[in-house]
Amino acid sequence: MSGKLLRFGGILLVFMVLAGLIAVVAYQQAQQFFVTYNVTQLQGLALVENTPVPEPGSTPAIDDGAYVPEAGPSGPIPDPWDGASPVTILVMGIDAGSSNTTDREGPPKTDSMILFKIDPLAKTIGILNIPRDLWVNIPGFDYYKINMAYFLGESAQLPDGGPGLAMKTVEGLLGVPINYYAQIDFVAFEKFVDQIGGIELDVAEEITVDPIGKGNTVTLQPGKQVVAGPVALAYARARKTEGGDFDRALRQQQVIMAIRKQVLDPIRFPGLVANSSQIYNDLASGIHTNLTFNQAMQLGWLVTSIPEESIRRGVISPPDDVLLAKSPDGTQDILKPITDKIRELRDEVFGGSQAFLPTSAAGYSPAELVKAEGAKVVVSNAAGVEGLAAKTQEYLTTLEVNVVSSGNATQFPPTTRVVDYTGNPYTLKFLVELMRISPNQIIYQYNPVSDVDVEVIIGPDWANNNPMP
Repeated sequence: MSGKLLRFGGILLVFMVLAGLIAVVAYQQAQQFFVTYNVTQLQGLALVENTPVPEPGSTPAIDDGAYVPEAGPSGPIPDPWDGASPVTILVMGIDAGSSNTTDREGPPKTDSMILFKIDPLAKTIGILNIPRDLWVNIPGFDYYKINMAYFLGESAQLPDGGPGLAMKTVEGLLGVPINYYAQIDFVAFEKFVDQIGGIELDVAEEITVDPIGKGNTVTLQPGKQVVAGPVALAYARARKTEGGDFDRALRQQQVIMAIRKQVLDPIRFPGLVANSSQIYNDLASGIHTNLTFNQAMQLGWLVTSIPEESIRRGVISPPDDVLLAKSPDGTQDILKPITDKIRELRDEVFGGSQAFLPTSAAGYSPAELVKAEGAKVVVSNAAGVEGLAAKTQEYLTTLEVNVVSSGNATQFPPTTRVVDYTGNPYTLKFLVELMRISPNQIIYQYNPVSDVDVEVIIGPDWANNNPMP
């Protein structure tokens, strides 16, 4: 397993689920809130004040830093997450103030992107940090840094806006479906950290950080220290270190864990519960998501039950996953993705593309799943054996593979190769196992406008050894 893979315990899906957890506790203790939400629009999770009821007087139970409330007279705990399939959430840090500055115009870009995958049955979490300078194809546009996806989606007023285009872009990069998004603005984060009394950071080495605004640069010395919201945000965002974005990804995780520790501190917790309505309101106003409020609460509840050893994290970083490069016009420093290596890291963190298949698929045969997926497959002959592509097309068709055409290849790999253009895990797995395709000949080449979904380029190995009658 990659040395970049780190294990963390009890991470609460960043600030979105922290809000959900606080809301759960507030509901348990005082029933002081109701929520309204709109699943299809880009709305925050807004609070509506409700008439308070007397506190039940029960004392929250704290066990090793993880709060597990029990059902009490004030109301039940949330219903458990009722989905069985893995859940993916793209969390995006948004500089909500960037559109108001004098040196920028238009919508903001994403400052950070983190993909979470939660498996409710296996009780596992995978967390993958995606650097902002990755040079990728943004569907419907061209090649840009990945942090431009949100900006372009908002600027073009696409139906799903910036979040939708960002999700599609990350799906293309990683080859996995994304179910939900959550965008979090900086102002909400700063307020939240201040509301919980700041956070304690153990700074490894001297670092200069620059909170939003002018004339407030801070140099943090090594050692433990409590910092307020603006400094905590600046620490998480700082890029001017030797490791740049990649050091920053680790600091973001450090900040998340510090927030978790502060929120679940048994001494501080009663005060947070008493102020939970205001805290939740401040945080929710800066969060926009297509998760419903109930889903956010249920996921927060689920995450707290996942043990430390079942949480894995990775960072897309050089030299294994990306190359330091220049944009084609030479004006920008970019990270050129090594797609195969990124997919390998994805598999280490998330468990492979099959980890995203619906649990309901377990009762079906591979052929039935391929048929249901319906990927359009083309067979190309690079084996030098006349008629082999047509014969292979006929054979695969009998196995429920939707082969739409066959012909001669334009590239000639040494062994049989499969190219996935649009993300087809059932078909890919079926073909790889049937044709014994080598891992280094499995190519992910995302192209959302491709006429075909999967191309099989048959080589001499298939010509010499195949199960065809």
